[in-house]
Amino acid sequence: MESRTLSLRDGMFKTHVEVGGDGEPLLFLHGSGGLRRGGYLDDLAATFTLYAPEHPGFGASEGIEHIDDIIDLALYYHDLMDELGLESAHIVGHSLGGMLAAELAAICPHRVRRLVLANPVGLWRDDEPVLDFFTLSPQQLLPYIVHDTDAEAVKEAFAPPETAEEQMDAMYQRLQSFSAAGKFLWPIPDKGLKRRIHRIQSPTLILWGESDRLVSPSYAEDFRTLIQDSQVVIMRECAHMPMLEKREEFVSLVSEFLNDGS
Repeated sequence: MESRTLSLRDGMFKTHVEVGGDGEPLLFLHGSGGLRRGGYLDDLAATFTLYAPEHPGFGASEGIEHIDDIIDLALYYHDLMDELGLESAHIVGHSLGGMLAAELAAICPHRVRRLVLANPVGLWRDDEPVLDFFTLSPQQLLPYIVHDTDAEAVKEAFAPPETAEEQMDAMYQRLQSFSAAGKFLWPIPDKGLKRRIHRIQSPTLILWGESDRLVSPSYAEDFRTLIQDSQVVIMRECAHMPMLEKREEFVSLVSEFLNDGS
């Protein structure tokens, strides 16, 4: 993977993007915890030309002060696609990135070839509210987002920082990411998607971990009902982080679905 920094809107935004692979373009939109680099990105880049940006206000990307709401963020991503020379692309979004991917597809349907929503937020059920995770420590949050805290893949992905410097950096990155995510998810992640989601025309795959305690799997059927050409796959022994917990299965499901329309 190659790291790039792009300047958008005459320098208003500086965007860090990981790019790699060769094939049909795939835009990966990360969740509230930021872009978690891992083997799943390399796996997807083996089949597609993968673009994995950090949202404004996350990681090395700047310009969150110019974004007021989720619609602003979706429009910003259309600008980013223009800058990358992407008239259209497959889009995979996880959690907050799933909400954003759905907004992108609703606002400008022709730019999204095929859509994958992995444990997305964006809808709301009073009987099963999305977890208010902003006040939880990393240790408190982990059982809500993974199926097995002792699994080797989980231990590797969520290994605690070893040095004091790494601990301080991890705390800063977490604070930065959650501060930015709060702009789109707080106090609840219902920002009107339900009024626009009917505009999505792309074939859509909805993936959900059966053990997700952050966003209940019951939301999968809500998304399926609201998106005309969509299907649901519930992933076993998996929670909110399928690309880390079940890397091979996640990559296989995504790749097969995206290639199905080729």
